[in-house]
Amino acid sequence: MKIRHLFAALFWLGILAISCNQDDIAFDAPSQELRFSQDTVFCDTVYHQVRSESYAVKVYNDEDRDIMIPHINLGRGAASLYRINVDGQSGHSFANVPVRKKDSLYIFVEIAPTASGPEAIAEDYINFTTPVSQQQVTLFSVVQDAEFFVQTPGNPNTLTGNVTWNPDKAKIIYGDLTLETGAELNIEQGTRVYFFKNSGMKVEGGATLNVNGDLGQEVTIRGHRNDPKYDTIPKNWNSIYFEPGAALNMNYGKVFGGIRGLDLREATANIKNSIIHTFDEYGIHAVNSTINAENLVMNNCLNSSIGIYKGGNYNFVHSTIANYWQLTGTGDALSLYASNEWVTANGQIESAPMNLNIRNSILYTRGSNAIMLNIAPAQTFTYLIQNSLFKHDSNVAGFGFTGNPSIVNSIINQDPKFMNYYTAQMNMRVASDSEAKGKGDPSVAAGVPLDLVKVSRTSNPTLGAYQ
Repeated sequence: MKIRHLFAALFWLGILAISCNQDDIAFDAPSQELRFSQDTVFCDTVYHQVRSESYAVKVYNDEDRDIMIPHINLGRGAASLYRINVDGQSGHSFANVPVRKKDSLYIFVEIAPTASGPEAIAEDYINFTTPVSQQQVTLFSVVQDAEFFVQTPGNPNTLTGNVTWNPDKAKIIYGDLTLETGAELNIEQGTRVYFFKNSGMKVEGGATLNVNGDLGQEVTIRGHRNDPKYDTIPKNWNSIYFEPGAALNMNYGKVFGGIRGLDLREATANIKNSIIHTFDEYGIHAVNSTINAENLVMNNCLNSSIGIYKGGNYNFVHSTIANYWQLTGTGDALSLYASNEWVTANGQIESAPMNLNIRNSILYTRGSNAIMLNIAPAQTFTYLIQNSLFKHDSNVAGFGFTGNPSIVNSIINQDPKFMNYYTAQMNMRVASDSEAKGKGDPSVAAGVPLDLVKVSRTSNPTLGAYQ
């Protein structure tokens, strides 16, 4: 019994000793400057009263002793648009913050601003006051005013009549936004349209979507996160879905970062001077539809940049349809897949005539083959590949090259030498010694006399969207 009491006494004495040792840790004032993981925090572009994601700054104590930072505060104090969390505590001013020797401290930053105009700069500083110096970490963000379109059980989130979106406010879509039959949505140059995750747009039959951008004032359609890291990430939103009888007219649009970009079902699309990239399935997915495209640039889609099924009519002129997908090891990563058949959700096979024309274009991929044609005998399948450069593997392409009357003045398996096909800084122009230079048919180029950046191509036209 006495031994038990002795052990108990020793145990509590040990706990007391440990507690006293912890309390006796001496934190000294810093004798040298602090070191930071970054001296400027560029926060995601944010919208009126929408909280950003959190960003982290690490504060390093490089000294061989424990230190106490006397004061950490936001420059604008409680009036700041930013909020910080220091060592697990939220606020705008902190005193006597300890950092163990050769250790670091996390500071988390976020912003939830109010906007007073179309676009403004939000800037502040985290100040670190020590006996050695006054140090700062800059906080920087672009703030946009925004108009919200939110689908709820009580709000189907629909547009009717003739509607115009201007660039004065970003358009933020949560859930699905529907253009009802007979509606016409005009998106004017410079407008930014952002979708939350699992959100999209549906264009009903008889409705029309007009994207009216211009060079340097493109209409941007993407996920709602504007941090540059999201420029190269798919699945941030769903798609723009066109029901039978719907129509799209797009000029100078930039569409990226979703599951499917344009999803057409027996619909019509006229696409000019646009860039579509980074989708988890297809940049353009079409079923028995009509697409006329010129100066179109595409890249970085898991299955295929363009997937067309159950026939239809498709014309691609002076387009650069590449696919350098490398985010996963799965997917065919084609430039274009075309079939005159379609397997419905209940497993039925439907078919319709297919007419496909590719002229003065480049279709190139990281893999061995860019164009795959699934030519089923149930319906006619006519195609023409004229004055184009493309990657071709006859074992998987579904069509031959040599002696094929449907292929005219075209080049296979020659690297087009893109300036930069990586989507972070994508530049799909070709080098001066590219095989695509001067190989276009002048009569075709005369119908599209200016390239994507409005350079004339009437003389010695280069294949693809850029002269």
